[in-house]
Amino acid sequence: MKTKKTSSTCRVNSLCCLGLLASALYGQQAAPDLILTNGKIITVDDRFTIAQAVAVLGDRIVATGTSQEIAALAGPNTRRIDVRGRSVIPGLIDNHMHLLRAASTWARELRFDGIDSRKQAVEMIRARAKAAAPGEWVYNIGGWAHQQFADDPSPFTREELDRIAPDNPVALQESYYQVFLNSRALQMVGIKDNTPDPPEFVKGSIVRDSAGKSAGVVKGDIAATRAVANKLPRVAPGQLEASADGLIKDMNRAGLTTFGVPGCDNDVLQIMQKWKAQNELNVRVFCIGGAGAASPEQADRSIQQIAGMKLFQGDNYIDDIFFGESVYTPLHDPMFALKSDPRPDQLEQWKRMAMAIAKAGLPLHVHAELHDTINAFLDQVESINKEHSIKNLRWTFAHINQIDAAQLERMKKLGMYAAVHPWAVINGQIMHEGFGDGAYDMPPLRSIQNSGIMWGLGTDGSAANQYLPFTTLYFAVTGKMAGGAKVIKQTVSREDALIAHTRKNAFFVFQEDNLGSIQPGKLADMVVLDRDYLTVPADQIKDIKPAMTLVGGRIVYNSGK
Repeated sequence: MKTKKTSSTCRVNSLCCLGLLASALYGQQAAPDLILTNGKIITVDDRFTIAQAVAVLGDRIVATGTSQEIAALAGPNTRRIDVRGRSVIPGLIDNHMHLLRAASTWARELRFDGIDSRKQAVEMIRARAKAAAPGEWVYNIGGWAHQQFADDPSPFTREELDRIAPDNPVALQESYYQVFLNSRALQMVGIKDNTPDPPEFVKGSIVRDSAGKSAGVVKGDIAATRAVANKLPRVAPGQLEASADGLIKDMNRAGLTTFGVPGCDNDVLQIMQKWKAQNELNVRVFCIGGAGAASPEQADRSIQQIAGMKLFQGDNYIDDIFFGESVYTPLHDPMFALKSDPRPDQLEQWKRMAMAIAKAGLPLHVHAELHDTINAFLDQVESINKEHSIKNLRWTFAHINQIDAAQLERMKKLGMYAAVHPWAVINGQIMHEGFGDGAYDMPPLRSIQNSGIMWGLGTDGSAANQYLPFTTLYFAVTGKMAGGAKVIKQTVSREDALIAHTRKNAFFVFQEDNLGSIQPGKLADMVVLDRDYLTVPADQIKDIKPAMTLVGGRIVYNSGK
């Protein structure tokens, strides 16, 4: 909803004349249900306006301005919250998180997101094992790497984990790079000393000494780590709703309100549909899905399905918005692969499917990570564009950690967009081991910003990466991974980083008219912070904590502080 100024007496720092706006939108007698006053309202509008207060009626913002102006709009039933000088930002949006999938394990995982002390991690393992029954798993599935421990960035050993949790199997998965296991866990997953590797494990992925004893590490790539993860217990069906509820509470506690979600798990989606019907869904979920293919025969079937796909049948809480994340899966770059070599026969199938997507007029959000893959995909898109223009379809390359300026220019000419998911937030030092100094430009955030292309920030969490948005913002502004090591050189301003995690990301979930900034007419998704994002020392951005999170004007998290 757009509004015009109605009087020349409007204050310079206001978005509109407040009383007149409220009257125009909701009638003379309408008063806000909620007002936040005495704050620093970082609106993230086109001018990056700073206000003092904001008013909400129903689920939408009706005005911003000075505390005096907003207080004048209040009625007898208006709830008033004095934020005591704190900063308020729009609800944070992650344009690419595997959110729903995480619900199947969240209640059982021991998460290390945001933990920068190895000593603290060890105590967490010990406490979880002590609370667990003998033989019960203690595990996590990614979201961390041992290099994030600033006090001691040492990997875990089999013997150490045996001492910490002698009665419980322990499996700690670092991103998708490796898994640390103790002796009980090795036994549970079928790995034995001095015996052949189980067939389900990638050859060479089980680390052994010269005598054949397992070191308690499974290492290599996503296939290797999944061989362990597939053997770990999920929450029982009757506990899935509680696990999903805990997951969403953690997201709200982090200041996250909206997600682009690759592969929306139907069981969890049904739970969220129920919550939505009860007005109890505290996040917005926009699904990225489609009939990807792994063979020419599957591509034939997928092309038939693409022709009948319908998106945008939902609402501003749950909807289907993109085809993705994969098109032709043999061209889905594995995480931690150092180079790709797309074959002509594979690209032929990718182009066939992408042509069908373009012909159907569907948006596309596709995994494109390594330089040669990005080049090959651009070749196909340029060819497709000659027959079916993709200019207004919001075709997006996701991840793009190894993109360069020439590729960004090609994307810009095609009218494409960039969903940036910097794996280096936790994997930066691992990437430097593989790519050397080239990792300092993975991703090249400043080049992306300077290209003028529309881009937004995501995580690809919760396994490949951590999920905390202020850690991602800290990385984008400082170039430092979790734990403090400098891993990229191309950074952006804290304003541009926040825009990429809010207003620009609203575009990536097709909600730019509803979300991403604190403006009249937009949905009242906001986060009150415990310190000022714009002025704290850059190294402290990662330490910012939400004091309150609102979704549609409802308080969904309150620290009480």
